[in-house]
Amino acid sequence: MTGPGKYDDICTRALLAAQAQCALLIILDGEHGAGFSVNFTNQSYVERLPAILRSVADQIEHDAKGIGNS
Repeated sequence: MTGPGKYDDICTRALLAAQAQCALLIILDGEHGAGFSVNFTNQSYVERLPAILRSVADQIEHDAKGIGNS
């Protein structure tokens, strides 16, 4: 999906507050349901997001397994 989404305003505020080049916001069980927003200053960030998300997912999975073994 392109264009403003239901959480785009929050994502934009985060991008500006962090003085970042790209922000990705994922919401679960939010006021407007689940959703995500991506805001960026350069299209190249969007092209890199799939690999970044795979890496993040791997790290979350690794960390979750560690928590279960405590």
